[in-house]
Amino acid sequence: MLFNRFKNALPSPEEALKGRPERDFTVPDRHTVLGNPLLGPYPEHLRIADFGLGCFWGAERKFWQTEGVWTTLAGYQGGHTPNPTYEEVCSGLTGHTEAVRVVYDPAKVSYAALLKLFWESHDPTQGFRQGNDTGTQYRSAIYTHSPADQEAAEASRTTYQSVLTASGHPTITTEILPATNRPFYPAEAYHQQYLDKNPAGYCGIGGTGVSCPVGVAPADG
Repeated sequence: MLFNRFKNALPSPEEALKGRPERDFTVPDRHTVLGNPLLGPYPEHLRIADFGLGCFWGAERKFWQTEGVWTTLAGYQGGHTPNPTYEEVCSGLTGHTEAVRVVYDPAKVSYAALLKLFWESHDPTQGFRQGNDTGTQYRSAIYTHSPADQEAAEASRTTYQSVLTASGHPTITTEILPATNRPFYPAEAYHQQYLDKNPAGYCGIGGTGVSCPVGVAPADG
């Protein structure tokens, strides 16, 4: 009963699992496709964007296939439990959503373009689910790393809502919050670039079919 409850409602900090001070698994050194390091610190000219759009296997592939993305990393974000495991996140008792960290070169791809890819790659109106994947760990989320990114993300949500509404879709449920105090915890090694290692593996990513009218600005100079 506790498990079922927290598949459909977020736990409070008091209800969440306690976690651990350090992760109890090793993250690979390098991206299997892009060849760059998975963990920071990253080169100073790069920027970070964090997105939750359902199962992180397919979500991560969407971003590593994008020109200007330097590395990607599957993980957990937006919850209370420090250094959670996959099983803990799937229980709903950590409060995290499955997320993808995107490290990108703003001279080659803009944050607005990444937002466009985010909105069009999933259905952001589904609450605590994404397609057949049900639970709080599949909720749509953007965790921002600057006030400018926060403003851009909120503006893009407003813009996309207008075209979704015109197409008969319900209200966007995506949470857009600062990444400050919402640390990104890398997932286990087998989750990193999962669909590169398992090309026929499960991918639950699917959008609404409605184009998002953002992301058309040139890359940041």
